[in-house]
Amino acid sequence: MGIKIITDSTSDLSQQQANELNVTILPLKVIFPDGEYSDGIDLSPDEFYQKLAQSATLPTTSQLTPEQFLPHFEAAKSANDDVLVITVSSKLSGTYQSAVIAKDMAEYDNIYIIDSTTVTIGLQILVRKATDLIKKGLDIKALVDALEQAKQRIRLFALVESLEYLKKGGRLTGVSALAGTILNIKPIIEVKDGLVGVAAKARGMSGAYNKLVALTEQSGPIDYEDYICTGYSKTKTNMETFLTYANKSLKLSDALESPIGIVVGTHAGPGVCGIAYFQKG
Repeated sequence: MGIKIITDSTSDLSQQQANELNVTILPLKVIFPDGEYSDGIDLSPDEFYQKLAQSATLPTTSQLTPEQFLPHFEAAKSANDDVLVITVSSKLSGTYQSAVIAKDMAEYDNIYIIDSTTVTIGLQILVRKATDLIKKGLDIKALVDALEQAKQRIRLFALVESLEYLKKGGRLTGVSALAGTILNIKPIIEVKDGLVGVAAKARGMSGAYNKLVALTEQSGPIDYEDYICTGYSKTKTNMETFLTYANKSLKLSDALESPIGIVVGTHAGPGVCGIAYFQKG
């Protein structure tokens, strides 16, 4: 009897990383006009951003279905294993609800489902923390309690280079997008209470890097004993520049690096750089 961890592809863990962590990743689908693609399987991040740039309309994403969870739940039931599912925020995707439905279908009580209330690199650091706590010998109930507390300390901020994709997604009016472009406004988004919102705006990339650092500092002290992850979409250039600014006041030399995937990337586009970390308790 063991503990099996399942997460979804919005965690932006590669398959190699998932294998090393002994985590199962279930892929969401990305839907372009020319067809559906399984995230991380049929479409790499590079291929996704190339198609995104060429598409006149934004792709959509489809949540995981109960049927995708069910075989894994039934296998765990046969092996008498505990199952821990950690999903993308339930306010961003119906994936959490699909896992709940699949648990009912499996008729197995030893399935524990956590709504991470975050996404991408924020979800990733919670999954990584879960694997560490299992190695420390926590049983499933202690593990769930620890993660429910830990998720409340996750902070995620990201700098968006272009307003184009926010406009395409209907999250910004054409007039606002045009004004923002003329004024060289760069929004900084955050994931808060399970939703993606604008935390601040700055003029120009230099101002945006400084604002991103300031928001990180103002949100509360970083727990440097826990996971910190910096992220990027399509290219590392902006992330590396952010680190140059950040390292004047933040200790990020040991931070993990990860691509930012389709959920944030669909609406924010390429050139995003971000940071996720645990705030000190």
